[in-house]
Parts: sequence; C-alpha cells; structure tokens
Amino acid sequence: MAEQVSGGSLPPPSEEVHLPEPSYLPALVALGLTIALLGVLFTWVLSIIGAIIFLWATIRWIRQTREEMAELPLEH
Repeated sequence: MAEQVSGGSLPPPSEEVHLPEPSYLPALVALGLTIALLGVLFTWVLSIIGAIIFLWATIRWIRQTREEMAELPLEH
C-alpha cells in the first residue's frame, strides 16, 4: 500500500518518468548472434546470415534509442 503523508495524500511527482517503448529488437540481436555462433559450428552460410541479422537489428535498435532520446525534454 502507498505510504500516506501527514496531509493524508501523496505529493505530486516532481519529475516525469520516461520508459522506452517496447521493442522486438533486443530479441532479434540475440537471435542473430545465436545464428552466427551456430554457423561457426555448422557452416559459414549460417554465420553470414546471423551476422547480417545481428548488424541490422543493432543498427535499428541504436537509431530507435537515439530518436527516443531526442524526444526527451532538455532538462534530462
């Protein structure tokens, strides 16, 4: 339960909380890396496919994060 302040109500929040949007990109980065590592064991074709997925997802994830950071107010 929420802790009550002496006046009987909680004070208003002092700053806005920013949470990033949900994203599938971290899972794709992990998938690409897993495929690339499996390619080391089985065939170089898998390594190339995994590396492409890994690089593409990493670049997209960085871009998405930069766009979200640019939308934040300057006080942060």
